[in-house]
Amino acid sequence: MLLEPGAGGTRGTSIKGQNFSRTAAAVVFTYSSMANLAHPRWATPLLIFGPRLTGCNLPLQCKVVFRTSERFVHVRSAITALGRRFRGWKSNSVQGGCCDGASVVASDDKYGNKHIISVTTRLYDYLLTNVREPEILRELREETATMRGSQMQVSPDQAQFLAMLVQIVGAEKCIEVGVYTGYSSLAIALVLPDSGRLVACEKDTACLEVAKRYYDQAGVSHKVDVKHGLAADALKSMIQMGETCSYDFAFVDAEKRMYQEYFDLLLQLVRVGGLIVIDNVLWHGKVANPLVT
Repeated sequence: MLLEPGAGGTRGTSIKGQNFSRTAAAVVFTYSSMANLAHPRWATPLLIFGPRLTGCNLPLQCKVVFRTSERFVHVRSAITALGRRFRGWKSNSVQGGCCDGASVVASDDKYGNKHIISVTTRLYDYLLTNVREPEILRELREETATMRGSQMQVSPDQAQFLAMLVQIVGAEKCIEVGVYTGYSSLAIALVLPDSGRLVACEKDTACLEVAKRYYDQAGVSHKVDVKHGLAADALKSMIQMGETCSYDFAFVDAEKRMYQEYFDLLLQLVRVGGLIVIDNVLWHGKVANPLVT
């Protein structure tokens, strides 16, 4: 899935409710200049994939594209959307590897026969044991695991990835669309400066009560502005209140059929140079299935 820059801005391709994966996140960003990577100036948004190490999707390879004045600089990034099972690939694309599981090779040999391993239970357990998860996040994760719909909670490795992105860009104002019980929003709030602000949009009252309880326990309630109701309405209200181009970071993990509208609204709210992270962009691999429209 790519975002195509055009004269009037950007437009998304294949952004449909059924075309988002439960096991990958997408990050929207570009550089208008490669001169200063620490404090870049940004231009037309492009889309890359970031990892979520859960579920049963295939490993994938993506390309990070930095836009310069007249040319593109391509940086390949092998990122794994991890799982123990995968389907729909040609048998000659799956080969034995040095690890417990199989490896996947792109069918196009122009990619250089790059092998990307699938993650086994043992390897994923290793990853999870090396994730930096604060105690308060562990408690929230374990409580959420007992609740209905707990599969919607982001995994510890994804939460650490989100927190890292927030820190890299030096974000102070963030938006989360789809809070659930607050695991990802708490991870973000914990790394925001004391003066930082996170707008957390969620329509489920019971889930919000859990989230707010943990915000209080973690001492970050003053950073979190909870918007109870439809996220699209909250975002439109923020635009009407003159908050366009004032946010540094946004994370979307909510109603998939609304993704296009969320994205269009966030493009107005997130500043030039900010990040928009979108979860579930491959939607169980259907985005690559030619039978799915």
